Amino acid sequence: MTTTQNSRPDPANAGGPTGRVAPIDDTDPPAGTAAAIDEAGGAGPLPTEAGQVSEKEARQVAEAAREASWDRPSFGKELFLGRFRLDLINPWPHADPADAARAEEFLDAFGAYLDAEVDGAVIERDARIPDEVFHGLARLGAFGMKIDRRYGGLGLSNLHYCRALMRAGSVNPAIGALLSAHQSIGVPQPLKMFGTAEQKQRFLPRLAAGEVSAFLLTEPDVGSDPARLATTAEPTEDGTGYRLNGVKLWATNGTVATLLVVMARVPAGAGRRGGITAFVVEGDSEGITIERRNAFVGLRGLENSLTRFHDVFVPKENVIGGEGKGLKIALTTLNTGRLSLPAMCVGAGKWSLNVAREWAADRVQWGRPVGEHEAVAKKLAFIAATTYGMESMLDLCCLLADDDRNDIRIEAALVKLYASEMAWKIADELIQIRGGRGYETADSLAARGERPAAAEQILRDLRINRIFEGSTEIMHLLIAREAVDAHLSVAGDIIDPDAGLGRKARAGARAGVFYARWLPTLAVGRGQAPGAYHEFGPLAGHLRHVERTSRKLARSTFYAMSRWQGKMERKQAFLGRVVDIGAELFAMSAVCVRAVAERDTHPENVELADLFCRQARLRIDELFTGLWSNTDAVDVAAAKRILAGRYAALEEGVATPPADKPWVARWQPGPSTTQDVRRRIPPA
Repeated sequence: MTTTQNSRPDPANAGGPTGRVAPIDDTDPPAGTAAAIDEAGGAGPLPTEAGQVSEKEARQVAEAAREASWDRPSFGKELFLGRFRLDLINPWPHADPADAARAEEFLDAFGAYLDAEVDGAVIERDARIPDEVFHGLARLGAFGMKIDRRYGGLGLSNLHYCRALMRAGSVNPAIGALLSAHQSIGVPQPLKMFGTAEQKQRFLPRLAAGEVSAFLLTEPDVGSDPARLATTAEPTEDGTGYRLNGVKLWATNGTVATLLVVMARVPAGAGRRGGITAFVVEGDSEGITIERRNAFVGLRGLENSLTRFHDVFVPKENVIGGEGKGLKIALTTLNTGRLSLPAMCVGAGKWSLNVAREWAADRVQWGRPVGEHEAVAKKLAFIAATTYGMESMLDLCCLLADDDRNDIRIEAALVKLYASEMAWKIADELIQIRGGRGYETADSLAARGERPAAAEQILRDLRINRIFEGSTEIMHLLIAREAVDAHLSVAGDIIDPDAGLGRKARAGARAGVFYARWLPTLAVGRGQAPGAYHEFGPLAGHLRHVERTSRKLARSTFYAMSRWQGKMERKQAFLGRVVDIGAELFAMSAVCVRAVAERDTHPENVELADLFCRQARLRIDELFTGLWSNTDAVDVAAAKRILAGRYAALEEGVATPPADKPWVARWQPGPSTTQDVRRRIPPA
């Protein structure tokens, strides 16, 4: 939850209280125009470098920042192309035994510390993680879980790191967010991937020892449109560094961080590339003011800031990856960084399953435990099956990421999207199962002598996951862009209005060759053979369904591209359904492979996998129906009338929010005029 994940070009940013992502709004005036700035509440003039950014220019910035090459295999990419490459995930990958043993030792100590020394209820009540918890986490090495051992870190795999986050989040989600924002998107990960040897040696030991980092990308008027980034980094005349000026919003850990990754725009010049650039900035540098600690519906212990930079000097040695590489660094960092969020969603699913199961077995109504009534039984089945599905997807993604022979950009995005949506539904169903007690706070339950199961808190804490690190709407577009990359690579110029006749002709030739080979593969496949995947026993039928459905999805996507061509990118509801189908297919594949791999030690998981797949197939059928039978066009037309005020009379009769302030707060460059509210953790 930080500025970090919010302003990504990917469009993995959209503004959320976490600084991670901002919602899409196609109804705004063209970004960067005077009308847009005025309607947004006047975020102040853009720097000259940002310019008057059109929709086309904004998309070009986002496109330039994404990883364009596919030099490693991707199960998800192949799935969307109608190629069910089960060999890429089967047999189920395994962690290195030596690394696993070392990690388990840490996880045992970590869990024991959390149980004995951390009171999640106190963090919720005080909206603050105590200083002593920071000290305890530092002693255990929790701030260096993803940092290599040569720099003083633990060097955990993605799998064990995510398990640690899941454990921490089950005590209080703010602790999971603290550790995640620090390591998944804060200074350690960008330096690990793009830092110089000198930068790693200078900063990583400090972070492994317990200093906290944050990632600052989002701005008050910049969310998913990074082309308008207004924070500047002017090179100094003597060439020794840069001067940062600007305001960053929703920086998770921003109030406590001593090291920051800041995205700022360097002006282009003679011999200078310029562009959006990533800097490591000392949090106590002169000119930095933490103007506000932001408060949210959930994650009450989160240290999230509004941060101002005024003539902050940053030495040139602190540039990460070179000038103009900032957005690419942000996007690449997120490929594995996104795994931290579903880890906490899986933890929430496990917690919810425990509460739902024990309550539904104990609570008796109409002469039977409520869990035996069909209406509640279906909810229990959904919670159990979906938790198993989310965990299988996450573990598979982590193992593939640890292998480093796979490109998991699609898979990581799918599990983030899927887990954030499903965990929210699980929490909602838990509240319904618990009835009035689900809506009641833990303190109120305890005061009456009942078990303080904080279902209402988990609902509040989970809600942000559908927004940060890429809102659901942004994730749909991001994944859809990657899913159709093969098509755009061979045929993109055909639908590009700026492409000349020569480019279109060459694209037509390439497309002819590609589709002549590809389309016939979508007609028949292994999923039509009755005995296919027999080694998966009772789950074989589900894998045959995945194979057939993958080809059907690819055919539907091709038909849509042929029908809408360049207008396809605006069919966001259609693209969302395509992605959701792909997510369900990925989940089905993961649970089947995992269940069979574990059937000797956990034979009951075959039952869970079968249950999940049966539920998923029904959801897939509904999504396919929605591809072509929907109210999308009617809804879009209605939205235009709503925005024009045609139905404003419907809003009468209630008290609405006062209109004396702008929707987006104005800010002006210059020194801060408010008190600094930074929090510094005292030495242990």
